[in-house]
Amino acid sequence: MKIDIIGDIHGCFDELELLTKKLGYEWIDELPKHNEGRQLAFVGDLTDRGPYSLKVAELIYKLVIERKEAFYVPGNHCNKLYRFFLGNKVQIAHGLETTVAEYEALPKNKRSKVRNHFIELYEKSPLHLVLDNRKLVIAHAGIPEDYIGRTGKKIEKFVLYGDITGKTNPDGTPERRDWAKHYNGDALIIYGHTPVKEPRKVNQTINIDTGAVFGGALTAFRYPELEIMSVQSTMPFVEEKFRPI
Repeated sequence: MKIDIIGDIHGCFDELELLTKKLGYEWIDELPKHNEGRQLAFVGDLTDRGPYSLKVAELIYKLVIERKEAFYVPGNHCNKLYRFFLGNKVQIAHGLETTVAEYEALPKNKRSKVRNHFIELYEKSPLHLVLDNRKLVIAHAGIPEDYIGRTGKKIEKFVLYGDITGKTNPDGTPERRDWAKHYNGDALIIYGHTPVKEPRKVNQTINIDTGAVFGGALTAFRYPELEIMSVQSTMPFVEEKFRPI
């Protein structure tokens, strides 16, 4: 298995295109394809805050659902957009307002297609991926060893939001414990969710959310080579979004 796992995109389509090209993918008919058969994987949070959330979501739908050439696990922002598209009551804040504005700007005849595609992508994707005979795990906010391969509300909450304390940070986001410091499993866990200035390696875990939407970088982890590759973001740098874990 040769796979390139990409961190939280948050609507940064231009950076995604640039990163895939740097990874050796050629764009054919507006889709990235690798001539050595490598596959892409995405750790979630495709949308919100960035300029092209729906364009990113449609691309991942085509790769994962239509072509079956990529992997995807949803993040908490994906979950919120999914609930919005279902018609559930959600708070249009913390980035969702940008995606909703994009959606509402579409002609009405295009909205249902975008909505239905994202619902299908979300519902057909696992909350975490266990690959290569349990050597590799992809989960948006991480996952403790005893949750790997399991399902249920507790596992869903953890992989979407991390090890939350119940308290909130000054910006309204949930306070999280550093679960990676206590992970001692054999599987390599690739995750995102919490923006870090550089890919963060702790035990057998690597956080590859390098804050593309906050002016950091968009990062990929190459497996089995265990290499990291990034491209600089074009977005304004927002220092306070890179909080210590």
